[in-house]
Amino acid sequence: MTFTPQERMRAAEEAVAQLKDALHGVGVVFPSLDVERVSAAGSYGLPLVDLGRCNIDTALRLAAVLQEHRGG
Repeated sequence: MTFTPQERMRAAEEAVAQLKDALHGVGVVFPSLDVERVSAAGSYGLPLVDLGRCNIDTALRLAAVLQEHRGG
């Protein structure tokens, strides 16, 4: 199945929005979380999600949330 560029971008933006909401719900914020624009310009597959950079506190919070989720 092939997607139009607009459909690919919409899908990527929706994925980013859902990820931002989920992370925010557990107290984790990636300030530069976004659609990776170069991959969005391509014609193969869906664009990539760029998790971007985060500070040490955010990395540790994310690690804690993931550890809680897996039960350890």
